Amino acid sequence: MLEGNLLKLIPTIALPQVVIMLIDSLYNMADTYFVSRLGAAATAAVGINDSTMNLIRALAMAFGVGAASYISRLLGAGKDREASQAASTNMFIAMGVIGVVATLSYIFLSPLMTFMGATETVKPHSMEYARWTLLFAPFTAGTVCLSQTLRGEGSTHLSMIGSVSGCVINVFLDPLFIYTMNLGVAGAAIATGISKVISFSILLFPFVTGKTVLTISPRLFTPKKELFLELARMGIPVGMRTSLMTIGMIIINNMAAGFGDIALAAVAVANKCMRLVGSAVMGFGQGFQPIAGYCWGAKRYDRVKKAFLFTSGLGLGISTVLGAILAIFARQAIMIFSKDTAMIDVGLILIRSQSFVLPLHVWAMISTGLFQGTGKAVRAAIMGMSRQLIALIPCVVIMSKLFGIQGLVRAQAAADVVSCSIAIVMVSSMIMELNRLQRGGAETEKVQTRMVKT
Repeated sequence: MLEGNLLKLIPTIALPQVVIMLIDSLYNMADTYFVSRLGAAATAAVGINDSTMNLIRALAMAFGVGAASYISRLLGAGKDREASQAASTNMFIAMGVIGVVATLSYIFLSPLMTFMGATETVKPHSMEYARWTLLFAPFTAGTVCLSQTLRGEGSTHLSMIGSVSGCVINVFLDPLFIYTMNLGVAGAAIATGISKVISFSILLFPFVTGKTVLTISPRLFTPKKELFLELARMGIPVGMRTSLMTIGMIIINNMAAGFGDIALAAVAVANKCMRLVGSAVMGFGQGFQPIAGYCWGAKRYDRVKKAFLFTSGLGLGISTVLGAILAIFARQAIMIFSKDTAMIDVGLILIRSQSFVLPLHVWAMISTGLFQGTGKAVRAAIMGMSRQLIALIPCVVIMSKLFGIQGLVRAQAAADVVSCSIAIVMVSSMIMELNRLQRGGAETEKVQTRMVKT
């Protein structure tokens, strides 16, 4: 972390996280692909439930990322036992809290699906899918926390193994439950739930068998004020950003529902295609975060800056290439899920407009990772709100009212332009702070050297 060549270190740590992000996208795409054969209403139902599960995942990410940032800094400061206590306490509390949230969601499932944007024809499918995903929600939370904890200690390859295993199992189980067992939409949810349980078990295994720096154990469950403060400082901005992203999608779903099930299904399919490509690059930002946290804890401010600049350059380059490829093959990507001409036309505009600004979106995410990794909670919170609250929601509402479905599908691209502008200002300030801290550290070292010679 402190001495390795960044040209090798960042890709080495980030690549497993890229795979994890891709796998998470493939989980959803697998369900959508197999369910799309059941019709537009069923396809839209999976999109509606993405919002439901993303809200739960947002809460899990608040626990997971908040703890990972704290764990990285503890490890950088040489406090291994405290880091294990934080990891154990965080996981058990997260699973308990999300279990309660899932139970309440199940009780109020019908109005919840209506709120999420389900039309009368989509709602039965949405409820059928949600019943099972909520049942497995605590394991989803556990998987997120364990994956983030592994990332916090730099063992991203172990996190990748757990995620890949779950995805492969999900792909095999989907057709079995949906078609062979004739369970329809519920079959897709059951397959995903089982795969999450298996991923959780695989991710937990190295912690309980001594294969990792950290240890997860009920004996290490140690609720401390410091942990809760760190979870609040770093977790709330992450949870807020993800929640606001989901709220933005809920608003988009409700707006799209006004144009019919075809529009709702087109938005769901197009966003999944964009998520697949975007996640491939954003994984580099996720992989960069533990390096930033570790070096910040060790007061290697020069290395924090170098790592950020390298990750930014790499992310911008890859996202430009992938965005161009997706824009060119957007029609073919949508036709994997549907041959409906109206759905393809709507999806094409959404994918191509977002592909054009994908580098801006990715760089803003990498910038957020800089603030999260270094413990800058307020700045991370502002970045979390910039795209969703400040940009996306107003763009969706205003552009939909002015330009109808054409405005709706271009609103996300407009929001990326606004949020990137905010990121430029905030990152410039952070770079100046890193330069100032670096100069201060150099001066202190010179004084200490003179004292030793004296």
